[in-house]
Amino acid sequence: MVLKKKTVKVEAVVLDEEKLHKVLERLSVADGEAAVKQLAQTLQACVELKDPVQQVKLVKKAGSQLRCVSEEQQGGALLLLDSCLHTLGLLYVSLSPKNPLRPAIASALGSVPAWLEQHAVDSLTGCLSDCLSKPESEQHPVVVDVISSCLDGFALGERCITRLLPAVLQFLSVGLKCYLHQNSDLAGRHIAQAQLMHSCLGAVKTSMLVVQRAQEAIRVALLAKQSGCTLEETLSSLLDCYIHILTDDEFVQAVQSTAGMALVALIRTVMSSGDEVASVACCLLRGSSPQGLDVAPLWLKLRCQRLCTSGRRAQVSLYLCHGALAMLSVKSAICGPHLEDLLLLVPTTLLGLDVSVKESSTAMVVARMLNLWSSAALDYLQGAAQPCPWPLADSLRGGSALQRHLLDHIYSYWEHPLDGVRHQTLSLFRNLLLLHQRTSAPSGQPTEDPYVRELTRGLLRLEWHIRGKYGSLGCLAELHGAGYLLEVWPQLPQQLLGLMGDQTLASYAADLLEKLFVSHRAQLAGEASEGDWEQLWHQTWVGPLLQVLCGANLEQTTYILDYFLPRLLRCSPSSLAHMVQSLQEMPPSSMATGPSGSRGALGALMTCLRAARAQGVLPCFDQALQGGLVPLPLLRLALLHKHHQVRMDALGLLCECLRTTEVLTRQELDLIRHFLPHNLNSQSPSVRQQTVSLMKKLLCRMKDSSVLLQKRRQQDREQEEHSQDQHTIGLYKEFLHWMCETLLEVLLPGASFSKCLMSLHLLCLLGQVFSFGSEANDLALGGAVTSAHAQNVLYCVGSDFMEVKQLATTFIRQLPASTVGLQDQERMRCVLQAALDLSTSTKPFDSVTAAHLLALLLPLPHLGPALLHCAQEQNLEDFQLPPQPSEGTVVLEANALAVVQLLLLSLQLEVSRAESSLLQAAASCPLYGRAHCITAVLQQLHTETLTQTEQWRSLVSALISVCYRMSEVVSPVVQSSSPEGLIPMDSDSETSAGLQKILQEIQPRDTNDFFTSARELEASREDGRDAQAAAAGRLSLTAGGEGYRVTAQMVLVCCWRSMKEVATLLGQLCHSLPLHCTQEHSHTQQGLITRAQVEGVGLYFRQQLLQSRHRGTFELAYVGFVRFTDMLCRSELPSLQQLPAHWLAEVLEEVKCSDPSSTLCATRRSAGIPFYIQALLSSEPKASSCSLLKMTMRELMALARPAAAEGSTNTSTVPQVHALNILRALYRDTRLGENIIPFIAEGLQAAVLGFTSPVWAVRNSSTLLFSTLITRIFGVKRGKDEHSKKNRMTGREFFTRFPALYPFLLNQLEEAAATVESDSGQVKLHPSLFLLLLVLSRLYPSPMDGSSSPLGLAPFMPFIIRCGRSAVYRTREMAARALVPFVLLTQVPSTVGSLLQELPAHPGPHVQHNHVHGTLLQVLFLLRSYQSDSPRPLAAGSGISEALCQRTWLASRQNPCLVTRGAFLDVLLCLCGTRTSLLHGSEVAVLREEALSTLMTSELLSDSDASWAQQQLPGSSQYLLSLARLALSASVEIPELWRGRGAPLAADLLRRLLLSCQYEVRELALDGMLRSLQQDLQHQGLQQDLQQDLQHQGLQQDLQHQGLQQDLQQDLQHQGLQQDLQQQDLQHQGLQQDRGPRRPDWLDGTTLSHLTRAALQETHPQCLAKVLTVLSTFNSVTELQWKDGSESLSQEEVLSQEEVLLHLLALAERAAHSVEISCAALTLVSQLVVDLVSCHPEGSLATAALAQWAALVCRCCGDDQPLEVKVTAATALVSCADGVLTNPRLPLGLSSTASLWRSLFTLLQDEDPDVRAAAADFLSVPTPPAGAGAERPPEAARVSVCPPVALHSGLALLCGLLKQWRQVPAGVLVLTAWLLGEEESADRASSEDFSSLAEEDFLFEKGNLNLWAEPLQWVKTLHGHLRDLIGGSGLASGSCEADPVRALTRRARAQELSSQQALDHLPALPEFSCTTEHARLTLQQHRASLALDVLQRLS
Repeated sequence: MVLKKKTVKVEAVVLDEEKLHKVLERLSVADGEAAVKQLAQTLQACVELKDPVQQVKLVKKAGSQLRCVSEEQQGGALLLLDSCLHTLGLLYVSLSPKNPLRPAIASALGSVPAWLEQHAVDSLTGCLSDCLSKPESEQHPVVVDVISSCLDGFALGERCITRLLPAVLQFLSVGLKCYLHQNSDLAGRHIAQAQLMHSCLGAVKTSMLVVQRAQEAIRVALLAKQSGCTLEETLSSLLDCYIHILTDDEFVQAVQSTAGMALVALIRTVMSSGDEVASVACCLLRGSSPQGLDVAPLWLKLRCQRLCTSGRRAQVSLYLCHGALAMLSVKSAICGPHLEDLLLLVPTTLLGLDVSVKESSTAMVVARMLNLWSSAALDYLQGAAQPCPWPLADSLRGGSALQRHLLDHIYSYWEHPLDGVRHQTLSLFRNLLLLHQRTSAPSGQPTEDPYVRELTRGLLRLEWHIRGKYGSLGCLAELHGAGYLLEVWPQLPQQLLGLMGDQTLASYAADLLEKLFVSHRAQLAGEASEGDWEQLWHQTWVGPLLQVLCGANLEQTTYILDYFLPRLLRCSPSSLAHMVQSLQEMPPSSMATGPSGSRGALGALMTCLRAARAQGVLPCFDQALQGGLVPLPLLRLALLHKHHQVRMDALGLLCECLRTTEVLTRQELDLIRHFLPHNLNSQSPSVRQQTVSLMKKLLCRMKDSSVLLQKRRQQDREQEEHSQDQHTIGLYKEFLHWMCETLLEVLLPGASFSKCLMSLHLLCLLGQVFSFGSEANDLALGGAVTSAHAQNVLYCVGSDFMEVKQLATTFIRQLPASTVGLQDQERMRCVLQAALDLSTSTKPFDSVTAAHLLALLLPLPHLGPALLHCAQEQNLEDFQLPPQPSEGTVVLEANALAVVQLLLLSLQLEVSRAESSLLQAAASCPLYGRAHCITAVLQQLHTETLTQTEQWRSLVSALISVCYRMSEVVSPVVQSSSPEGLIPMDSDSETSAGLQKILQEIQPRDTNDFFTSARELEASREDGRDAQAAAAGRLSLTAGGEGYRVTAQMVLVCCWRSMKEVATLLGQLCHSLPLHCTQEHSHTQQGLITRAQVEGVGLYFRQQLLQSRHRGTFELAYVGFVRFTDMLCRSELPSLQQLPAHWLAEVLEEVKCSDPSSTLCATRRSAGIPFYIQALLSSEPKASSCSLLKMTMRELMALARPAAAEGSTNTSTVPQVHALNILRALYRDTRLGENIIPFIAEGLQAAVLGFTSPVWAVRNSSTLLFSTLITRIFGVKRGKDEHSKKNRMTGREFFTRFPALYPFLLNQLEEAAATVESDSGQVKLHPSLFLLLLVLSRLYPSPMDGSSSPLGLAPFMPFIIRCGRSAVYRTREMAARALVPFVLLTQVPSTVGSLLQELPAHPGPHVQHNHVHGTLLQVLFLLRSYQSDSPRPLAAGSGISEALCQRTWLASRQNPCLVTRGAFLDVLLCLCGTRTSLLHGSEVAVLREEALSTLMTSELLSDSDASWAQQQLPGSSQYLLSLARLALSASVEIPELWRGRGAPLAADLLRRLLLSCQYEVRELALDGMLRSLQQDLQHQGLQQDLQQDLQHQGLQQDLQHQGLQQDLQQDLQHQGLQQDLQQQDLQHQGLQQDRGPRRPDWLDGTTLSHLTRAALQETHPQCLAKVLTVLSTFNSVTELQWKDGSESLSQEEVLSQEEVLLHLLALAERAAHSVEISCAALTLVSQLVVDLVSCHPEGSLATAALAQWAALVCRCCGDDQPLEVKVTAATALVSCADGVLTNPRLPLGLSSTASLWRSLFTLLQDEDPDVRAAAADFLSVPTPPAGAGAERPPEAARVSVCPPVALHSGLALLCGLLKQWRQVPAGVLVLTAWLLGEEESADRASSEDFSSLAEEDFLFEKGNLNLWAEPLQWVKTLHGHLRDLIGGSGLASGSCEADPVRALTRRARAQELSSQQALDHLPALPEFSCTTEHARLTLQQHRASLALDVLQRLS
């Protein structure tokens, strides 16, 4: 699709009458040559024209005429020629900025002949001199722009400026002084300030440009003393202006930075010597003493001394550095000592600003300056004719102090939130590497350079979540080659590909991967002499990629497709063939699917092919099919794959193409037909978005290729080619009609939300690309849409979902008016009346439907009569229809005016009714619907082009008035202290009185049950009703009256939604309507809303935001107020511009003076006050100086900090609470952006100090503020792990960005640590200690940090360790967690050793167990961190094992504290309870012996201490759990490593654990057993996959050879299966057929007996669920010996399988309340049923038990069941599909089997996608052969399909099974009962009366909704299969039993009749007013009619 190029706006130059008269008079001279006369006539016509385009043409014509004038031809016409040149000059200086006429005039003047140049210069100089001599303040920017344009490549203009140099400089100086004076008078006027800053920036830039271009002239004038005094004064004045701008905070950063450059440029111009300029610049940068200014002239020295003060702002140095770098040409300057000093001083100065930089914009400037400096240093080294001096080279070399400081800066800012800062930091890092290369001795390899080697290792040791690491490694790869990095870190490709699953890191990893593989490819190609290098490259990069694509999760492969794979294919297009070949050669098991959550080789193949197709690597589709790259059967299967991303990749392969004009083939269109019907109903927004996007590409390609085909048809070509093109056009037309009809036919009543949304999206897309009109076009779709289709789309407007409403409205507007049928008067009246009725509905979404219907009616030309008819029906006598024009835009305005008038009259009447009875208004005509419709109608208008201004002006006044009335009616409710409960608690007498009046009217006076039950009111109530009748409380329904049911919820909804609509309407009026105002020069701007009305609306918003208590009210009022403040900001009236600043000062003063008696809400997080201040601050332009934000933050910080001198009372803390709440809102506001960052440090200090307040309200607000700041600093949590490093930052980065927090946190921590000593036995908890530890736990030291960092983390460590002595358990744990990130990985052993030495070596009374426990926790956390982060064990001789062995008494009974016993056991388990220990072999052996001896003597294995465990001593549960974990490690997890050292038998340990009286111990033991069993099953599954792979490759015969066996063993070890290889010998076991999973050694008969006994006798729910889950992991549960445990172990009776089955069924029935037990029992009993059915092929089973199991499964598939239960039921049905559902013997009988099938179909239509995905696994499709002409192997895997396909295929399979079972007649009756809907029709009649009122009573009670299922579509599908079954099986009439057929027939006819009667009783257009009821009745009617059709076939 071609987008039109944006045209440049050209404005005509218009001279005033006096100038125009003089110009015409001078150009009308009769004398002169013909050529000059023609030139004069051309210019005369130019100045008289008003068309700017014609003026440009005439100016160009005049330029060509000027070039043709010769000196001989001018003759006596020199005067006329001068007049022409003067006219051009006058036009040049009269143009507005950026007018294209100016370059045209400059070109004309610049092309004059040489003899005329001086005349042209004189003329232009005169015109410019006139502008400079009489400047007006408004014309300053225009004249500045003229001066700037004269210097912009205009030689004549530059000569003019040089001639007028003193005047030009004087003009610029005066202008700058004027701007400086004006800036102080524009406080609060943001637009004016922004304009002034823009003008000031232009003046500074222009003055700098003039000084630069006129350097020689200025120097000559100063030296020759020609006008020297005047020029010196002018330059001095300019210098003063620059200095003032630099030192004034009110100027924006761009102006100050430019002033810094201008100042240095002026100094450079005045001083000729480059080294002297460098000396002055050095002096200015140091800023301490003016000694370096002695070389400067006196006047320059005197001015610059103002900058050489110690108290100047830090930003001044920054801008001076900017000027020095930008204006000093280091590369071409002569080398001198001062220049070298300046080169080293600039980075030192910039680095000194790091600590003082707060604003992100300033950080950006610093980063850019450092990058500019590094580029300048590189230029200096490259351009220097002489070798670089040694001191300078030594300072720039890697490893120097300067380089270290620069690297520290890089490490501090490479994670900065601003992209620009990160980019500049990366560029600086690259330049530093280049500087090191240029200043160091050349070396052959990077590994020989110690600096590069250490830098590389340090970077690779960093965590991968650090984004700066990727760019730095990329720089190393670019400079030193990828081979160097691969040599240092060979697993780098695999690690980077593993990071592609993280969205925040995927782009960075892809960038680094691209640099690596591009560099590696170039290296290999340059080094290798043969062609085998490409295979090595594929092995390095393509191989890991394919492994990830086959086995990774979907998110990871998605980001690979987006970021990495296209780049790889662009680098190496030939790799596609290698990818396809590798994937197709994979075994069938890999082709089907990979690990859980992945999509196997088939998905990987689709991903690769899609990326290749999108990049143009893959040829045309036909060629790809013929070449075998795209297997068609695999593609058809992928389009219906279970995983949505596989389907999306397959669709992308069809739709994405590099050439948009490539013709679509029939095969591609057929594949789209194969895909689309089954993929319309997708719940995933991502899938819907991808589908629409890809289909848009397909349709645009179809459109572009059709245009190409039509052009080719018009050419002279062969007949065969013409026929082929015509045939393709026919295919397109046929496909588009099919697609349109398919999408329209699904828009039926009851269609799912996702299908409606997808269909309407695609239909709107068809209308955008093609057309639904009646054009004579081959691809027009007007005939594809019938009136019935259009009506169905219209009824979609009544949907409950906003997106469906909007899309349906958009699509209807694309259809022809005749198809929609709204122009028919009767139809129009019906729709209009429905819209008006819906606008008064008590359902909020009905008003949205009404607004969309009105939007459809507005453009209709004859809407007036329908409006008049509706007004008469509603007795609106005051309604008068405005005149109805015929033009389109005017029709829209007239209709909108009439509709708004009608709605306004209705709203006024309803407001009057609400003023007398709010209850009746809430029940019958809530106000918000009308207001919403009015707002929606106004949004359809272009308010700038309205013609009936008087009518609109009066209408706007009426609208504002009625809004105020609405607000007065409902505001007492939403402004009460408890609006949700309507409880009058306000102290304000007026509010309380108004609320009491409402409550007296609402509440019944005889009872107080209004808030617990609904109340019925009569529709009309006379005003004169006596008090007794009103006090009756219960108003009965009269015979002719209408009743309403009202609840408090309805009243509250009416009130807050009315307030919302009032705010929205007022915001819309003020934002969109033009302002009616009078300007300063008596010029009245005609508008629709006055300034007084605007100010009144502002006061209204202020009142609502500051006084409303209901959150919905002030949140939605905030939306309207934001639009209002935006309008104020854009207003041209100064009084309106200053309103936000005025209101902000008022509210801050009110907050400062607030107390409990204030009207401001001190609860509810200050209610609307933060929103009010947010809106006012967000109106301030981001590019301004943010003075309002700075002022507000200063005021709030002063209030938020607790007063140290005053006592904290409730009265004095109210402003503090408000300030904390407001600060929280401001920190959360994303629109403030980076402007809020400088105040984060102060906010965190206020939050921490506020936590010390004795007032709860202050502590609560401080906690909320602290949470917000943590999120703002460290980012939104990006993972489930609360302590993940993704939401942390290094201490260097944190304290560099917030330097004020370093001393604050350190002092606070020191103060808090002094209070945690527990020697006294008293608990002393510092209030802010938890917050301090939480902040510190988010920091960690970087391996790149130096040892002498000024902001290091080492000072915090002693205090954190000291906090571990606290008497509070949570504090000790937090201190241990906070200590871990402060200890470098290399310092862990020494830190752990020192901590262990602090533990007491012997028991004694002096032992402080709090201290011991805190130390053990710190040791434990450090060891766990080291274990997860370091692949290497601790160094030998660390002393850790010796220290632990000396203190083993802490784990024995000598230690009376159970908490420290458990902690010491946890430390032992961490060191010796894992397979890879942190210690060496001998040390681990000693520790294990100590641990085993402790375990053997512990209470866990002592029978005499069973009673001890029941005493529940403090810490006993933790201690027993620690013992249990140790026992599990020795018995289950790694028993082979504990044997031979006196370890007890595993069975004895497990018996102790399983029989423990502590349920926590039993649950832990079962968890460990379950985890071990699942790992064994996973490893055995990997072995089976490996066996199939080897068999597929034909390697079975080689398995007996020892060499291959060793290779296989190495491969298995590489896959993490080393523990299995140590337990079995592959030479004896082989890789033969699987005989079932091998049980581990610890799972012997005794353990199984304990497990089965526990399954029958366990009472604890969690333990019972775990036992059942463990038993369900066995391959065959029928082999288990189930004993009831009633007798001794040897005499126990073994239960039969039927008894076990009945017991488990009873258990599942009883455990319906427990999801875990239900799932586990259902899984186990289903597995038992499958085993029993397979073991009894003859069907000799208890059918009652099987029927009971089937009923259990069916009940678990109900919609009311939890998600986990339904997923388990789906898994159970899938597992029994072969044994039960499709068993030819029908073991459960037809009734139970059919019930299971019905349950399976119910799950396939469940709303949750996980349930549908699990149920869809019952049906799988065999994988087709990969190659063309290949046969399917016998072991071909089967691929699961998506749920819609599984549903259709499942019905077909069931019909086939009925034939196989020979149960067709009975089966047809069962399916007919399904068709009729046996569940849906139950108890309908009895509930119809209540259902009509249910939705009224409970507005937000949705019940169990299924937004995915489509009952009507299901009924049609079932009917189709039934019809095919009857016809295909030859079922004769009378084959079915007569009685069931007659019963079904009677029932179907009764249902059809009742549903038709109910439909007839619905109101007009029930599709809008009764959408749900209409859909239900329509479904019933369809069910009955289709069932009758089937029954008629049977009869």
